Amino acid sequence: MTSDYLIKVKDEVFSDMKVLMSGTDQVIEEVEVDTDVENVVENSTDNNSNQTYEEVINWDKYYGILEIPRIGLKRGFYNLDSKYNSIDYNVTMVEGSSMPNVEKGNLILMAHSGDSYISYFAYLYRLSVGDYAYVTYQGTKYKYQIVNIYDVTKNGNVEIIRSYNKTTLTLITCTKDNDSSQTVYIAELV
Repeated sequence: MTSDYLIKVKDEVFSDMKVLMSGTDQVIEEVEVDTDVENVVENSTDNNSNQTYEEVINWDKYYGILEIPRIGLKRGFYNLDSKYNSIDYNVTMVEGSSMPNVEKGNLILMAHSGDSYISYFAYLYRLSVGDYAYVTYQGTKYKYQIVNIYDVTKNGNVEIIRSYNKTTLTLITCTKDNDSSQTVYIAELV
């Protein structure tokens, strides 16, 4: 076993313990784009998305929790103001994201893939249209179903193609075995 693998397992165990201790009462709001994705661009003709969010931040707990049972992923994430809301530490919420309780909003999360201990989206490539993802936020568990998966060229921008009449979860990571592209997973609230 490599030391990176052991560090990843240790980090996942501590993350799971932190999720359990947090009472799963928090999830997402907004995230910064870093490293693999410099800018996330959402093309929208809907001009009514200028909403403000007032969230009570508990620095001792995760802001939200992402679960994808099919690949055994259960990972907490932090709010935008946290230094741990970075692709170099964790699943990252992209700035401009909406929380799951915002009708027609879009929660955008990204993380590394690959075999590093910080590759929290390492197994997203195993997902298919129809699979489910869950986000727990403020004590409510929101269920999403994947409706589209597509690749984009890795150039610092990601165009998100989604229905603006649906509340959406967007997951972004590097494409498996292709260093020049990223894969985007679009899931809609069920």
